[in-house]
Amino acid sequence: MHYNLGVDVCDRHADSHPSAIALIEEDERGKEIIWTFQELKVSSNRLANALRGLGCERKDRIAVLLSQSSELPIAHIAIYKLGAIAVPLFALFGPDALLHRLNDSGAKVVITDAAHAHIILDLRSQFTTLQSIIVTDQQIRDTLFFTDLQNGASPQFDPVRTRPADPAVIIYTSGTTGPAKGALHGHQILLGHLPGVSLPHDFAPHLGDRFWTPADWAWIGGLFDVLFPALHWGVPVVAHRMAKFDPEQAFTLMERKQIRNVFLPPTSLKMMRQIQRPRERWHLQLRTITSGGEPLGQETLDYAKEQLGVTIHEFYGQTECNVVLGNCSSLFPVKANSMGRPIPGHRVEIIDANGQLVKCGEIGEIAILTPDPVMFLEYWKQPHATKQKFIGDWLCTGDLGYKDEDGYFHFVGRKDDVISSAGYRIGPSEIEETLTQHPAVLMAAAVGSPDPVRGEIVKAFVKLRAEFTQTHELAVELQQWVKTRLGAHEYPREIEFVTEFPMTPSGKIQRHILKKREQERKSTRPST
Repeated sequence: MHYNLGVDVCDRHADSHPSAIALIEEDERGKEIIWTFQELKVSSNRLANALRGLGCERKDRIAVLLSQSSELPIAHIAIYKLGAIAVPLFALFGPDALLHRLNDSGAKVVITDAAHAHIILDLRSQFTTLQSIIVTDQQIRDTLFFTDLQNGASPQFDPVRTRPADPAVIIYTSGTTGPAKGALHGHQILLGHLPGVSLPHDFAPHLGDRFWTPADWAWIGGLFDVLFPALHWGVPVVAHRMAKFDPEQAFTLMERKQIRNVFLPPTSLKMMRQIQRPRERWHLQLRTITSGGEPLGQETLDYAKEQLGVTIHEFYGQTECNVVLGNCSSLFPVKANSMGRPIPGHRVEIIDANGQLVKCGEIGEIAILTPDPVMFLEYWKQPHATKQKFIGDWLCTGDLGYKDEDGYFHFVGRKDDVISSAGYRIGPSEIEETLTQHPAVLMAAAVGSPDPVRGEIVKAFVKLRAEFTQTHELAVELQQWVKTRLGAHEYPREIEFVTEFPMTPSGKIQRHILKKREQERKSTRPST
């Protein structure tokens, strides 16, 4: 069986419905460009020919360092049709992160914009394999101009005949425990995602659906939870660069582009909660909202239901094996703080350290049985790390959780996020959810802070809503708020008010950075 991701999301539609709309691109000035599938096919064919002319062959790595734009899917489609391997990179990455990923992947070419080309040029002497830099929006010395390459290339290209398990994309993990590892996926990754995207979007596609996400299209959530599934279905996708997420701009965009289906990271949803009565200010046509990455909590679910008229469907997965759990309120009730049930086609369970299933309600590690249609092939050039990811036939996520008697899965925390205090093992998510239920709190993060008596104590970092002021009295009130709702062993003995959090490019709070700061801060305290 042959299957090529680029042919699936582009050429297949261009050959049957060439004038169908694939992409609605809006720049920062509000200018709109409509791309049909036929136009994407021709443009990606030209780029594939240009890349071949630069010496790129099957299985060569080609990096894509772009924000949401038409050039991003064009680049990916061209790479897949060439039989090469795409390496998506976040636009927010700094020099060290880019250097590691480009060298580790052995990228031969990077496709980027002018803003990032200068970073790449400054690092050029340190690259081990990089040969060419293609810039999409400006002619820059010592680089190749995207438009010139396209104009000089043929619009005809015969896609390489690939198989489902042939390598297609390397997506780097967040790197919370050492250098980021590249998760290598085959062309089959898209087909494996389709049930897990369709179900939370209430059996997408529906007539008139239109997808958008503020998430970066370098993240597996942006690429394979939004962009490529929608294109597979022939559903238009809105591309809009948003340098910094602004909830008012997001609502305005959703109204202006008549967006029906959105994937909103938890951080974005928590920021949108500040906007009251949005349906009175904007004429929205939302049909579905999905989210994933960390638990949302009851307050956010209630906000969406009451203020937007939509039930948020949370789902769960990770870079190595994405969207294996999900919710669909048309099939079963949504439970607060639950990631839902296994998506058809995946077996997900809670296991202990020996790979044995645990009882309902008992906390263990979330694991997925191999083989699985969205499971990665391996960590790029790291066979030992790949082996460590498994216990027998179970892929271990590194996330702790439990399954209740109704078959719903609940997230407790990363294994290394769990707080060990006076013999209690405490997950941060429940504390954070309780804190955000307080009217003063917009966002919160709980970590273990070193303590000579208890080993660790719970410390909470709290970002307040704009109308509230940080005071000692408010800190005490928040402590009591958690103590009376969760228990004396779980309340935060220390609270620190902050204005921002360290975040991953995909919008998750980096608890490990907060925890490391605490360890460093307390290790330098003078003894008394």
